[in-house]
Amino acid sequence: MVKLKKQERQSSLESHISDDPFLTDEQLANIFGVSIQTIRLDRLELNIPELRARIKNVAREGVDKIRSLSIQEVVGEIIDIELNKSALSLFIVEESHVFEKNQIARGHFLFAQANSLCVALIDEPLALTQHAAVDFKRPAKLNDKVVAKAKVTTMDNNKAHIEVESKVDGKVIFTGKFEMYYKNEGE
Repeated sequence: MVKLKKQERQSSLESHISDDPFLTDEQLANIFGVSIQTIRLDRLELNIPELRARIKNVAREGVDKIRSLSIQEVVGEIIDIELNKSALSLFIVEESHVFEKNQIARGHFLFAQANSLCVALIDEPLALTQHAAVDFKRPAKLNDKVVAKAKVTTMDNNKAHIEVESKVDGKVIFTGKFEMYYKNEGE
């Protein structure tokens, strides 16, 4: 890879972190072909906090606005949410989520992450999954950080269509199209 000039690298660094706030300094250093210290200095200049602080900062924003379920009912941790538009969650695959023999995550956990993200995304007190078409592209393994992004494509007549894409290390592992039914308390 051709090394970028400092300004170009920093601009690209901001873009990469915006797309995937869970990238470690080591991963970023590999992406840009520079040292970890260079990435840390770039982050410092750009006022971008380190990974743990980024996750904590983003997680606090927006989560209190969720009406359709409690935060404990979400599979994974909601990192960013703009109700009725888009949301992002992080699910770290732990020992209890994998098959013992091969350490591959059980599919229902990946589905549950995506599904609960869709429910949380709807700004109504009642949101239920009416239909889902999912595709498992590749397995997730023990200790993988699964980042799910959900985006509302349409929303009318008490139905929302939401597309979800889950990735590990930038590679798509799961996609889904969810049709959600929702209603207000007064309906």
